[in-house]
Amino acid sequence: MMDETAELAAFRAEVRDFALTRCPPEIRAVVAANGKLGRKQWAPWQRILHVHGWGAPSWPKEHGGTGWDQRRRHIFDEVLAECDCPPQYHHGLRHLGPVLIAFGTEEQKARFLPGILSGEDWWCQGYSEPGAGSDLASLKTRAVREGDAYVVTGQKLWTSHAHESDWMYTLVRTNAEVKRQEGITLLLIPLDSPGIRVREVRTIDGWHHVNEVFLDGVRVPVANRIGEENKGWTYGNSCSTGSGSVAPMSRPPSASSIVAARWWRANWPGRRTR
Repeated sequence: MMDETAELAAFRAEVRDFALTRCPPEIRAVVAANGKLGRKQWAPWQRILHVHGWGAPSWPKEHGGTGWDQRRRHIFDEVLAECDCPPQYHHGLRHLGPVLIAFGTEEQKARFLPGILSGEDWWCQGYSEPGAGSDLASLKTRAVREGDAYVVTGQKLWTSHAHESDWMYTLVRTNAEVKRQEGITLLLIPLDSPGIRVREVRTIDGWHHVNEVFLDGVRVPVANRIGEENKGWTYGNSCSTGSGSVAPMSRPPSASSIVAARWWRANWPGRRTR
């Protein structure tokens, strides 16, 4: 552990006491056993953190975050790992949230940020497709503008936690006549929309956390578009990196190999999440 000021040492002790007394034992037991984390574990823990004012360590205070600097965010992640508390679910807090803060309308921020903070709204990422994984710019799911809505048709693949999510932030093709990266738009799609079907994909470990998502003529309000049409490549990259106008997303703790290994075991249980 690097030398810490008395203030940071006190903060570390505060986080440790909170983690050991407020994180439910049944949730900590799943992490300690390298069990499968899902909404059942993440959502109640996020509610607890939110009520305490720690729901979004990397967001600015004006949007409900803590406003912590990088050192405090590192201590927070490190102590949670040491105490077998789940890392916070990343899709809303560390991917979409910063993009909404940087590029969303005031109406979108008011609608979506509170649900991310409280854990009430659960998000997944609709990026990869058959034939468009590492070469994401080749995606083919199309969205055609019809009045005040887009009609979306296509398929997403390896969509982590789609089966337990409420929303999917989704890259779609809105222009096929320009450079591939310039014809992509980012839409926020409710997963209970007519025309959506989610099918599980079992991975080699036997767990169900990834899915196929089929979209057949799904109507999505234009108001659910992030930023400009055909500029989704920029926003989508920001989602993937956690960049934007807010602080960078926290990195895994590295004070010791044991703590780092336990963090990765809990946050990345042997597979890539999308």
